[in-house]
Order: sequence, then structure tokens, then C-alpha cells
Amino acid sequence: MSIRTEKVASLLQRELSAIFEKELPRKGPILTVVEVKVTADLGIARVYVSIIGSQKERENAIARLQKETKYIRKLLSSRIRHQFRRIPELEFYEDRLFEKADRIEQLLKQALNGAK
Repeated sequence: MSIRTEKVASLLQRELSAIFEKELPRKGPILTVVEVKVTADLGIARVYVSIIGSQKERENAIARLQKETKYIRKLLSSRIRHQFRRIPELEFYEDRLFEKADRIEQLLKQALNGAK
């Protein structure tokens, strides 16, 4: 990524985190914006969200985010309209890296306990 796309991604991550924290209702699981990746032309922002909750709650949260993309983009536009001519399209994805890391840690602990 170029310096410009990194700065844009960082700004979008901060602003989306603030939107999720303050402006969207807090029903259900906890949402955290883990990472934002922006395409080179700044047209698309891929937002990776960590969701703490049950499997059903995570599925519902991602579905809700995808359904409310236009509304979230409008909120984002009102916050950063002076810094961008065109607000990127938003695509939401669930980030499951934490769960994978936790599973690897459990397997390593089992392997160490089995070796003793």
C-alpha cells in the first residue's frame, strides 16, 4: 500500500470505530474495527470487523452491517466530507484471526502437556 492509502485506511478505521461506538445501537455483540484495506484508486474500503458473541450473533451482525452499508457510509460522509471528494464504497468482512490464534495456543498447550 502507498502512504496515501495507508493514511486513508487509518482515518477510515478511526471514524468507523467512532461510528460503531457512538452512533449505532448497541444491541447484540461487541464490534471492533480491526483493519481497513483501501484499494489503490480509493474506491473501495474493505473493513475487517472482530465480533465478540455467539455464532448466530456474529452472523446477524455481519448481515446487519452489509444491509446498513449505505447508512454507515452516509454517517462516514458527514464526518469526513471535507477531507474526501468521494467516500469509498464499504465492504464488511468478519475478522476471525483472534479465534484462530486462540485455537493454535490451545493446541500448543496440549502438545506441551502431552510431551511431559
